[in-house]
Amino acid sequence: MADQSSDITNGIEQVILDGDKGSTDQQLKAEQKKAAKAEKAKQHGLGKAEAKKPTNKAGPKKGDAGKALISVTATKEEDFPSWYQQTLTKGDMLDYYDVSGCYILKPAAWHIWETIQDWFNVKIKATGVRNCAFPLFVSQDVLEKEKAHIEGFAAEVAWVTHAGKSQLEKKIAIRPTSETVMYPYYAKWIRSHRDLPLQLNQWNSVVRWEFKHPMPFLRTREFHWQEGHCAHLTKEGCAEEVMRILGFYAGVYEELLAVPVVQGRKTDKERFAGGDYTTTVEGYIPATGRGIQAGTSHLLGQNFAKMFGIVVEDPSVKEGEKKPPIHVWQNSWGLSTRTIGIMVMIHGDNRGLVMPPRVAEIQVVIVPVGITAKTSQEERESLYSQVDAIATILKAVNIRVETDKREGYSPGFKFNEWEQKGVPLRLELGPKDVADHSVTTSRRDIEGNAGKGKIPITELNTEVPAFLEKIQADMYSRAEQNFRSHRVQVTNWDDFVPALNSKNLVLIPFCLAEECEDEIKELSTRKEVGDVPQDEKAPSMGAKSLCIPFEQPEGIVPGETKCANPNCKRLAEKWCMFGRSY
Repeated sequence: MADQSSDITNGIEQVILDGDKGSTDQQLKAEQKKAAKAEKAKQHGLGKAEAKKPTNKAGPKKGDAGKALISVTATKEEDFPSWYQQTLTKGDMLDYYDVSGCYILKPAAWHIWETIQDWFNVKIKATGVRNCAFPLFVSQDVLEKEKAHIEGFAAEVAWVTHAGKSQLEKKIAIRPTSETVMYPYYAKWIRSHRDLPLQLNQWNSVVRWEFKHPMPFLRTREFHWQEGHCAHLTKEGCAEEVMRILGFYAGVYEELLAVPVVQGRKTDKERFAGGDYTTTVEGYIPATGRGIQAGTSHLLGQNFAKMFGIVVEDPSVKEGEKKPPIHVWQNSWGLSTRTIGIMVMIHGDNRGLVMPPRVAEIQVVIVPVGITAKTSQEERESLYSQVDAIATILKAVNIRVETDKREGYSPGFKFNEWEQKGVPLRLELGPKDVADHSVTTSRRDIEGNAGKGKIPITELNTEVPAFLEKIQADMYSRAEQNFRSHRVQVTNWDDFVPALNSKNLVLIPFCLAEECEDEIKELSTRKEVGDVPQDEKAPSMGAKSLCIPFEQPEGIVPGETKCANPNCKRLAEKWCMFGRSY
């Protein structure tokens, strides 16, 4: 590999080119600020932005005058909804569809989801889980069999009522989740305790017809996810799997997406309808100070088994004894493409996407620089061939690399476009780089000169992979420090809403009573917005419980510490994390 790199260096030294490297970061910021003033007056939220179905058709103009048209013009700090929408569309992650609340996931986004699938499949298959596929449709009778369960989805169920011009005798639901789709067949397939555990997972899409406040990746009418459904003989075995899966979810965020999460248990009010309890991983969006549910793993108990008759003989029965059959213990767990939205919100900046290297479809882009109108065709082709040779070196060590040899685009225009798409590392190859046998590097996650550097061409095959791992680690470290600094403990109610207003998630001593939880949300909402009615599907203004963290701080004294709700007379049982949320 070193010999090949030397050949590249020698070849590049024969190419003598000159020219600038395009617009500076300062110029780009000025263009963004100018364009943002005009655009911000038109866009005040995702709802309005969605209605306009923004496009990204602008190309380069003479002197790159069109750059402001294709750059992200809204800022993350001043207009987060428009920034998020622009970052996704102009970063080539998704496009808007003609059915509101539905989105087209483009290859860059789907690559992230495929990476998550590959990683997660390895984990769950090692524990005995197998993938399968059940139908999209579910009959009304089956869907409504478990009343407590369907109440959690009733308002969101989409129904098929006609086939052509004929009305169906019985309407058919499009699955909002698959418990009632799968469990009648678990009762059919599980005939003995020897058939346990039954561990199945689906990668599919489901429909939940949320009519208000759609938000790409976070709240959509159709979304892609995985849903696991397992049956066990004992509660202990079932509960162990619940926690194991939750650990895998934390791994998706922390190892792949460079996103820190808090693991915990949902309050009874927030648990999955029809289940015994719900565990969760919770994230934090720094720009808005909101928490976000990132993935859940539920212990369903025996409720669904009793409803659908999923029973086995008791293996503890001795010969001659008669005992009734026992119901199996079940769990379910799901992780969706919400993962992508959370990643974008946390890492993106005012130039667009910032991709963690482990999930980026393109990890490295190589841009030739210094080509001018005076450059001969021979010189141009020679430089391009050297760029291709460097790409070959990187592909040999499994780096996902792209070369940008497009004609008619200045280096500055290309830099802006690849930065907008979040490519973690840019390599620039020009006369100055040739002179010192190196390439210029530019990290996407660090702005300005602090993110610039050099790598000798002979060391690219080792330095670039190490560089990408460094970027991944740094992105996680920054996000983790930010999250940790915005989790605060409060015992005095007067400090609660000010802490929320400072973009914090707040840990308070909590009695765990459902009515107290409702009152905390009401009190914090009223203090913030008065008596204006709130939409439950909109990002919350008041504080709701996010989770009871497994890692509990010290400070609650049994028999002494009171619940933080000023109107509650009960004693606190746990520290509970509250926050405004999506």
